[in-house]
Amino acid sequence: MLYTRYKAGIVTDEMIGLSKSPFMIIGFLEALGVVSGMSSGAMLPGPAIPVLNQTFLVWQLSFSSLLLGRKYSLNKLMGCLLVAAGVILAVLSGSNNGQMLSGIGLIWPLLMIASAAFQACASILKESVFLDAANHLKGRSLDIFVVNSFGSGFQALFVLLFLPVLSNLKGIPFSQLPSYFKSGAACFLNSGSNATGCDGAPLLPLLYIFFNLCFNISVLHLVKISSAVVSSLAVSSSVPISIYILSLPLPYLPQGVHLSPFFHLGSIVLLMGLLLYNSPQTPKLKSNIE
Repeated sequence: MLYTRYKAGIVTDEMIGLSKSPFMIIGFLEALGVVSGMSSGAMLPGPAIPVLNQTFLVWQLSFSSLLLGRKYSLNKLMGCLLVAAGVILAVLSGSNNGQMLSGIGLIWPLLMIASAAFQACASILKESVFLDAANHLKGRSLDIFVVNSFGSGFQALFVLLFLPVLSNLKGIPFSQLPSYFKSGAACFLNSGSNATGCDGAPLLPLLYIFFNLCFNISVLHLVKISSAVVSSLAVSSSVPISIYILSLPLPYLPQGVHLSPFFHLGSIVLLMGLLLYNSPQTPKLKSNIE
């Protein structure tokens, strides 16, 4: 896609020639987020993962103030807190909160929170790349596929470099990794007699890849035209929406479930947070606060 846009003249030589150091740092942070998130996610109960991931918004506000010098009004801070509270209420609906992390070592929740910090810092750096590029490109807007391609490329590189660490954490000898790749490829293609639990492949994995790319590109576009915090709020609002969709009877998924009143309460709180964050400000405040 980047090559096609380059040949069409949308992506210029100046864009390609931008310093790769920020993209390398972004890729490294995102790789750390993936590795730490996967390691801790395997040890945590499912409902705890999206709850702990809501610290992403807190990290974003902190890094945005620290790295970009942004200041936030009280209504925006309260809006962000309401969004996080709404998601927590929606996700915890019907679960036994008191026993959720029972028997789980403290290291795994902390590692999931650290994963959110790495991802949040990377998102703020992406925003700074767009802001800095305006000076180097003489006011011309940086194409999102430049940021997406180089950032994701370095992320993939660092994830591959982290594979020995991941395999060691899981007790898998590094020499056995090729066999895992082979069995994973067989499941992806749904081929071979030993491919079990791979119903719907390869259509479902390909659909996941396609929609995941579209989602990431749209979020990055939102970062470009607004800010990383706004894009994070939009992503947070998708959590209860996805829970509602997954509660419906869909192919390859268990039969639909009944959503508790806490889910609807959480969705209302989340919506209130979004409205509060985007509520109008006085001209005096707008000149000093995002």
